[in-house]
Amino acid sequence: MIEIEERLQRLEGPSPSDAVEGFSGKAFQEGEARVAYGAIPSPIGTLTAVVTRRGLLALAFESEDLEALLHRVAARLTPAVVHLRSATTEVRSWLDSYFSGRVDTELPLDHSLITPFQDRVLAATASIPPGEVRTYGQVAALTGNPRAARAAGRALGANPIPVVLPCHRVVAADGSLHGYGGGLDRKRFLLDHERLMADRR
Repeated sequence: MIEIEERLQRLEGPSPSDAVEGFSGKAFQEGEARVAYGAIPSPIGTLTAVVTRRGLLALAFESEDLEALLHRVAARLTPAVVHLRSATTEVRSWLDSYFSGRVDTELPLDHSLITPFQDRVLAATASIPPGEVRTYGQVAALTGNPRAARAAGRALGANPIPVVLPCHRVVAADGSLHGYGGGLDRKRFLLDHERLMADRR
């Protein structure tokens, strides 16, 4: 019996996980699955990238409820979601570059989970140079409505693509750190990291 088990273990062929990855990859490439996700290790913990063929749809911290995010994706876009680590390669490369202190390329993004107002707010934060911060009021002013600081704060708090769309560069009017989906420790880490990036330039 043991000899048979050993012989079976030596048989060539894909592992179950490889087989699932291959099936999911084919489904994603052929369009049967429209959304894929996979985990990416980083200095701020494991991040889960959710992607479509258009680009990065969402980036979740390990402290977030991944199941709730995927339910939101299923409700807003499609239930055709697969776990496919290889689909996140481009995101992984961008994050590796970012955490190494450089960002050489732009990352394609899918804004399907972002409202038009939120899009304007996030575009304003993307204009803030690494190593610098702006207040919620200043970001609201950049969108054309300086009185919408609270609305800008809510839009930033619901940012589905943190780190890449740098809502961490926004601080309270007195300069203190205020609110962040990944927690203030991660926000502080990202700001410190970007200050070092700016100092090296």
